[in-house]
Amino acid sequence: MAENVYKVIELVGTSEQSWEKAASAAVTKAAGSLRDLRVAEVVELDLQLEEGQVKAYRAKVKVSFKYEGGD
Repeated sequence: MAENVYKVIELVGTSEQSWEKAASAAVTKAAGSLRDLRVAEVVELDLQLEEGQVKAYRAKVKVSFKYEGGD
C-alpha cells in the first residue's frame, strides 16, 4: 500500500437551529470545493449572542482530505 498524506483545515459552521446543523454546514460547504474528504472532527462549540439571547450556534470543525500537492 502506498503512503498517503492528508491536509487538515479548520472551518467554522453556523446555524440558527443547532450545533449539529452548524457542523454539517461546514462539512457540506467544504465538500463543494474539496475532493476526497476523509474525517471531520468537531473541536469546539460556542454560541453567538445578541442582547442576551442565542442568535446562532457555531461549530469549529477540523476537516481532513487527501493532499495532492500545491501549498
